[in-house]
Amino acid sequence: MSTAASYVALTKPRILPLVLFSGLPALVLAGGGWPTPTLTAATLLGIALCAAAANALNSYLERDLDAQMDRTRGRPLPAGRLQPASALAFGLSLAVIGTLLLWSVAGAPAAMISLAAIAIYIFAYTLWLKPRTPFAVVVGGISGAIAPLIADAAVDGHIGPAGWLLFTIIFVWQPPHFYAIALFRREDYARAGFPMLPEKIGERATHDRILIWTAVLLPLTLAPLWLPELGLIYGTSAVVLGAVVLQRALRLRTRGDLESARGLFMISLVHLLGLFAAMIVELATGPLLA
Repeated sequence: MSTAASYVALTKPRILPLVLFSGLPALVLAGGGWPTPTLTAATLLGIALCAAAANALNSYLERDLDAQMDRTRGRPLPAGRLQPASALAFGLSLAVIGTLLLWSVAGAPAAMISLAAIAIYIFAYTLWLKPRTPFAVVVGGISGAIAPLIADAAVDGHIGPAGWLLFTIIFVWQPPHFYAIALFRREDYARAGFPMLPEKIGERATHDRILIWTAVLLPLTLAPLWLPELGLIYGTSAVVLGAVVLQRALRLRTRGDLESARGLFMISLVHLLGLFAAMIVELATGPLLA
């Protein structure tokens, strides 16, 4: 792997499409129509850079723990492809560039929200809560869900109902998603010393928590239908994808095996990406159901 590719890997690029997919609909919904190409491109780039910065700084701080886990020991820092000081400088540079870009194009509120997201992810989640409690994912979920808030604020300087609604969907989606990976990566996390929910309350109780969070999530995914810009395309997608996720959560509750946990984890990714893809398609074509 080249040095440039190692720096890209440091940002966990597989996560970034979700950030962009959730930011774009918020831009459109907040403004009641498509914003200018300049504002759209600059805002999404700024959001992506700030998310990449948070991921790079997280990789820097957890490099020793990553070396103990099978799924992360091949990352650039534990594998020795990058020096820690270089990774730290890279992450901080991305944070500065992303924040300044948002400030200059989208305004101070959007920039400050992005800076707060990085701070929460690094200080509250990575350094304080994650090594101490399995419930850290709830606080970490604030940063993971914040792209719609940044995008909404970029349009007119404050956060409206659309931004909060999309934020809430992502925030509630995250616990069952990450509790599923905590189940099938249980031994991996234990080697690194991370306290995970199955260790705290047991696997059966974790299955119940996943089902409860999923049951709360599914009605929330239908709430965007109250917005006039969304209709049949989004509604149909939300119902179908939600039914599949619920079926997988029930399967995990019934079978309790690692394969069911892995399947739920994967389908939850499809679920959220599918929801925002449906939003984007409908916003681009116009609602089919008023």
